[in-house]
Amino acid sequence: MNRLVKDNILKGITYIASALSVIVLAAILWYLVSNGLSLISSDLIVGDYYATTENAAISNDYIYDESAIGEYTGEGYYSAKWGIALEDITTAHNDEEISVVYVDPNSPFMHMNSLVSGEDGMALSLTEGSSIQNIYYLDEAGETVFLSRVKMADAQNTIAVLDANATGIVSINYESIGGGIRGSIFATLYLIGISLLISLPIGISSAIYLHEYASKNKINSLIRQGIDTLTGVPSIVYGLMGVTVLFPVTQLAGATSTSILLGGLTLAIMLLPTIIRSTEEALIVVPQSLRDGSLSLGATKSQTIFKVVLPCAVNGILTGVLLGIGRVIGESAALVYTTSTVINDNPTILSQGTSLSLMIWSIMSGEQPNYELASAISLIILVIVFAINFIVKIIGKRLAKSFV
Repeated sequence: MNRLVKDNILKGITYIASALSVIVLAAILWYLVSNGLSLISSDLIVGDYYATTENAAISNDYIYDESAIGEYTGEGYYSAKWGIALEDITTAHNDEEISVVYVDPNSPFMHMNSLVSGEDGMALSLTEGSSIQNIYYLDEAGETVFLSRVKMADAQNTIAVLDANATGIVSINYESIGGGIRGSIFATLYLIGISLLISLPIGISSAIYLHEYASKNKINSLIRQGIDTLTGVPSIVYGLMGVTVLFPVTQLAGATSTSILLGGLTLAIMLLPTIIRSTEEALIVVPQSLRDGSLSLGATKSQTIFKVVLPCAVNGILTGVLLGIGRVIGESAALVYTTSTVINDNPTILSQGTSLSLMIWSIMSGEQPNYELASAISLIILVIVFAINFIVKIIGKRLAKSFV
């Protein structure tokens, strides 16, 4: 078999492998888009995951005047009698709900007091986006009638019942939609910030020492072998290490249990081998002639490294940063032990919380996995990774110096 035939065979294998990779990636992206794109909205991104319930009665000071209710021409089914518009929606949890899309300022639902213990008498107003669970109203005989969620059936029927039968509103039970991922987005950003803030200075400094200062001896060789070995350690092992070794450190900072800080410290240790190796490879690419030229002009070794070598190696270093960010965003196994699997709508550095990837694990590990919400979160993760990649590339172009 001559060389041309061998080259064509290898070229064909390369094309086939590339085509298969593109097909697999396209299939994954198509699945995520087809299942999760419809769920992506501002409410999903900025909303809380857990729904909050309110139980309120119409204020005694409110005087109902049907003629004061204004007109409404927007979406949903509108009651000109009670000044409320409703529509049927499917939540991120795949629940069918009756959602409020409009409330007239003069509607009785805008003049209510809380019936929740501890909040008695607190003024409340029915807000757009809430889902109605049940309503107590007065019929023509003055009797109180309970309109349950089952009897409501849907938005159109609810409006029809209130218009036909209700002469007054007694109370209403409603709740927020829930299913939002705002807390997990903040937790993910906290983890990225903590892990990079610790791992970048240590990792880059270690790489500079190993390549620019360290002599070739057995000790330094063992250090490199140890770094390479750590790269292949399963993340679950890092998680166990974080709980047993790093937890006392976070306790000194005020954390009383697993926390985002503990997860960030664990991820920082996980990222060190990747950042060290990528930085060292970037330093190796910089020609030795640039170092010699700088030293021959009178620059010190440290001046040469920081003003000549590192600017030329910026692109390689930033590649390591991108790999680190990608691992932080995609990590879940180590975080199960260090940050917990409890979804927190208001995370802090010293509190528990879930990253976006761990949130996907949480909602898929229950008795009824939510594939649509998991797909929507996956798309948001891809957008975040793309945005960070774009920003890092711009920074790299501004900071990098060409040595070609």
